[in-house]
Amino acid sequence: MLFPVYFVYFLIILTVITVGLSALLYIYQCDILYAGFFPPGSRSAVARPGQYGLPDKEEILVTKDGVRLRSYVLIQYGDNVAIQSPTVLCLHAHTGNMGHRLPIAQVLYKRLGYNVVMLSYRGYGLSEGNATEKGLQIDAQTALDYIKRHPILKHTKLVAYGQSLGGAVATHLVARNEDKFDAMIIENTFLSIPLLIPHIFPPMRHLVYLCHQKWRSYKTIQFIRRVPILFLSSLKDELVPPFHMAKLHKAAETSGGKVWRDFENGTHNDTCMQDGYFEAIGEFIRDHVWEA
Repeated sequence: MLFPVYFVYFLIILTVITVGLSALLYIYQCDILYAGFFPPGSRSAVARPGQYGLPDKEEILVTKDGVRLRSYVLIQYGDNVAIQSPTVLCLHAHTGNMGHRLPIAQVLYKRLGYNVVMLSYRGYGLSEGNATEKGLQIDAQTALDYIKRHPILKHTKLVAYGQSLGGAVATHLVARNEDKFDAMIIENTFLSIPLLIPHIFPPMRHLVYLCHQKWRSYKTIQFIRRVPILFLSSLKDELVPPFHMAKLHKAAETSGGKVWRDFENGTHNDTCMQDGYFEAIGEFIRDHVWEA
């Protein structure tokens, strides 16, 4: 049976489109996922802590694969005060750089009294390199190693705090270094990248098998057995469906306790501006870190 010429042409065009989309997803997925270039100027301009009345201390961390990362280290004044204060390792989301998170660091440092360590991953801000799943995992480990070598911070209680992609980074880091952490906070984090793609890019839902950036947090979180976890979820999150956070909460089996806080009017990027956000963090750290 012979097919009409137009049908053959249709099949050829469909094949070309499918192959093209497949190639784009496979080759450029790191550029799509790790948007360090957005908002414009994020790779060339990074706000300084001094602009927010914070200690203007920058450290350059060198990873095991030779990438130079920029990091801010905000330590409470007075060694005795600093040692008694929890340290929060801030792991940011998939856009911007650490400078965009300084308003959050300002609250953690000034209002709540924590030491704060934050970094721009490779491919973000003024840090070198290009972002990949493996690369970001190395970056987070490098920051942890720095903290554990620091003459003051190594004596403090340590909390991993990750927003969105940073929550996946935090989950991986804590799962592999649980003995070094006292708590973890994750906000609007996804189950995995393949499970997120159908929501973000519906036309590519049949091509998820090409995704090599996995971030399978739904599996990794099950390896956290002792560390208490705070889940912060915006119920109007337009990027990561809220059920991702709900399923992560269900998958966690830590004996340290799980605390769930959701924000009815919060979207993906404004969770920290919702009423009760920092109070939830303060209560969690007070109950599970300071008084533990």
